[in-house]
Amino acid sequence: MKDGFIRAAAVTPKIRVADPEYNVKQCIELGRSAAAKGASIVAFPELVISGYTCQDLFLDRTLIGGCLKALSTFAKETAGENALFFLGLPMESEGKLYSCGAAVSKGRVLGVVPKIYLPNYGEFYEARHFYPGSTCEGEIGLGDGERVPFCANLLFRRRGGEPLTVGVEICEDLWTPDPPSVSHAMAGANLMVNLSAGNEVVTKDSYRRTLVSSTSARLLCAYVYAAAGDGESTQDLVFSGHDIIAENGQVLAESKLFSTGVIFGDIDLQKLAHERRRMTTFDITGCDDHFVIDFDLDDKDLELTRTYSPAPFVPAGKDEKDRRCDEILTIQALGLKKRLETVGAKNAVIGLSGGLDSTLALLVTVRAFDMLSLDRKGIECITMPCFGTTDRTYNNACSLAKAVGSSLLEIDIANAVRVHFADIGQSESVHDVTYENCQARERTQVLMDVANKDGALVVGTGDMSELALGWATYNGDHMSMYGVNAGVPKTLVRHLVNYHALTCGDEKVKAVLLDVLDTPVSPELIPPENGVISQKTEEIVGPYELHDFFLYHVLRSGFSPAKIYRIALLSFEGVYDRATILKWEKIFFRRFFSQQFKRSCLPDGPKVGSVALSPRGDWRMPSDASSRLWLEELEEIEKTL
Repeated sequence: MKDGFIRAAAVTPKIRVADPEYNVKQCIELGRSAAAKGASIVAFPELVISGYTCQDLFLDRTLIGGCLKALSTFAKETAGENALFFLGLPMESEGKLYSCGAAVSKGRVLGVVPKIYLPNYGEFYEARHFYPGSTCEGEIGLGDGERVPFCANLLFRRRGGEPLTVGVEICEDLWTPDPPSVSHAMAGANLMVNLSAGNEVVTKDSYRRTLVSSTSARLLCAYVYAAAGDGESTQDLVFSGHDIIAENGQVLAESKLFSTGVIFGDIDLQKLAHERRRMTTFDITGCDDHFVIDFDLDDKDLELTRTYSPAPFVPAGKDEKDRRCDEILTIQALGLKKRLETVGAKNAVIGLSGGLDSTLALLVTVRAFDMLSLDRKGIECITMPCFGTTDRTYNNACSLAKAVGSSLLEIDIANAVRVHFADIGQSESVHDVTYENCQARERTQVLMDVANKDGALVVGTGDMSELALGWATYNGDHMSMYGVNAGVPKTLVRHLVNYHALTCGDEKVKAVLLDVLDTPVSPELIPPENGVISQKTEEIVGPYELHDFFLYHVLRSGFSPAKIYRIALLSFEGVYDRATILKWEKIFFRRFFSQQFKRSCLPDGPKVGSVALSPRGDWRMPSDASSRLWLEELEEIEKTL
């Protein structure tokens, strides 16, 4: 179970109603196939051995006995498989019949879980044949003299290895106000299986998908839903075989309606454990009425089938992306609006460079001013050309300020910087970090002093990716009076600016924004070559798409460096080779640890997504933490290249 991944399968065989021998053969064949393809947890539908639509045949002793015999056959025939199987069948205990889920592993029936909630409305009349299993506690016979645990509160826990505990629900159990999965999760279960036989009607699939995915999100678990399908009687109902595998709100796999076969989902148990650690309201100490059965499961090194977005901060799909971009811009603007109202400022100062970040900050400020019905002339855009400024960025800054209707002030800082060079003994010909930072701090001084003079608020432009890498001059562009981009990573900045360009309805603004988007990312602190930007950020610190990928999985998922490297290889296959990904990941962790001191004193700024770097709540890290453990893990990988 390398990196905490475990493969689960939901199986819908084509069955024959009331033919246990035939049905179990289909289960054996598909179960073996699923295990051979790496599945460790395999779930079949409710009453799959008998068929769900047997009606009054359920009361017949011949059928009940045939199902027990078929269960025994399944256990024997799958004894050599490295998997935990769950099958549905009718079972009798003390004169009462129950719809059950049997857990089978390595030739043994480990335990039996009865269905608690029996639908008895509309087209369903389960109470005609079955008893609810809510009061069952003890053992049930398998027909050959053997007895196994029988209880609705059974959990199945893997011995050793990555923690894995499985809880069982049967169809209607999930659709109730208080499903058993809630107490299972609170007792420690991190994977639920549901053996289901719900019929299909128009739009029910959408509700079912939402129910399964939201349950996995609410309980911070994985959920494997196996549904009855072809072969059931269609006397009054049709069954679609709608199988679903979800993890913490994300649907990993889903079958087509009205199909049979197997779907697989690679579940990340480490990610689920991380979510439960960080969610301190998730308390697993309050349920002690469950009974745990241990089982053995050998580790499997999987070739992952699940995918990870190379741009995890950017929503997929045009409609969703547009909706999300508008929401993010509104959140940023509302944050600034409140700050302007609180301090009583009717003016804002922005250092406008012609680059992406300051462009986004200006667009957000315009929104905030419009919300407050303030004159856009109160937005004081200051362009401060110096040694590295190119005509392209200078012209874009000037054009954008005029196009949105803000004020524009040009202050050439070259002479002021030269005076400072003379004061500290810095040679203008030495293009080192002092040469660069003197310019950055001079610009910040200008912004702060103009803001004081005009009763304005300095709007910060730095983004979350720069904060993660420490790519900001301490007490230079690192500082502001409100940082509107603090929660926005660089890969998302680009999409926000592009969204505004395509939706603003102003051709002049659009033209400038599109050219800004086409300009290489640069602080422009080193003189250009032949009028072209010579200092390109991504050539120095690395591609932002990689750094944002690393950042997301550190903050949101708590993944180890080796695991991040593994999924980066999948996500950027054909884009970056192994050595390149490893090189920039090492740089990411070095900078992420060493630059925490800059994040520890960040100005206020709005959180827009699920992760942020604010030291006041989202990311609290000592400025003097060692990166040794993280880098050693990557160095071990480097030895294998």
